[in-house]
Amino acid sequence: MTVSRIDARFAALKTENRAAFIAYIMAGDPDVDTTLDILKGLPAAGADLIELGFPFSDPMAEGPTIQHAAERALKNGTKIADVFNLVRRFREHDQTTPIILMGYMNPVESMGYEAWAAKMAEVGADGLIIVDCPPEEADGLTDALDAENLALIRLATPTSDENRLKTLVKRTRGFIYYVSVTGVTGVKEVNAEAIRDEVRKVQEAAQLPVAVGFGIRTAERAAEVARIADAAVVGSALVDEIKNSLPDSQAGKAKVLEKAAILAQAVRSAR
Repeated sequence: MTVSRIDARFAALKTENRAAFIAYIMAGDPDVDTTLDILKGLPAAGADLIELGFPFSDPMAEGPTIQHAAERALKNGTKIADVFNLVRRFREHDQTTPIILMGYMNPVESMGYEAWAAKMAEVGADGLIIVDCPPEEADGLTDALDAENLALIRLATPTSDENRLKTLVKRTRGFIYYVSVTGVTGVKEVNAEAIRDEVRKVQEAAQLPVAVGFGIRTAERAAEVARIADAAVVGSALVDEIKNSLPDSQAGKAKVLEKAAILAQAVRSAR
């Protein structure tokens, strides 16, 4: 189904007049088996879409929480092949929840655009967010993803002016990810009212759903964002539950799913 799965999910949520809750976790943190258990549990906890990070040694856009998650995953020996296999195994149990891979360009370049896109389609991933791939240099990757009907999801930021937005939205599919704060993930809190007009600008420019992330750690903030955007993305607050439970990975899994359920309920009841 590929990008159609993303489109179908947002279309269904629009009829319900509610925003999506998007949960982010890092593949391989604290280990691959626990990641799979969390993936399987997230839809029941209320996640409408899932972002699955693939670990990279130099995650420039990430704050300490996600950086340390990537370090733990790499230390445990997590490979890109493991990330793809996680998606494949998730799809054995769930054919409807969209999975977005999120990470950095180096692993994609190493595999090759066509091979990466073909593997995504084979295992059942739906979209890709590459933090360090400017649109001016993305045609090769976009071509490969388009050939497999996969979404390249771009990032817009508070510094993206009208001209930049025109460039960012070209050939973007699925949704736009709006980075609500300047800086890295998990450090600053979003002010929903302060970004209301910016979110509207991005929605108008892209004619796509807009998901807001990078500054949501609490149910209160998630609900505020859900009132002005099409989706609220939470990552660091979930990943912190794993870190705080180490070395007990089962406790970490339970804490992540508990936190996800609280956040999902806040998003669902926001409007």
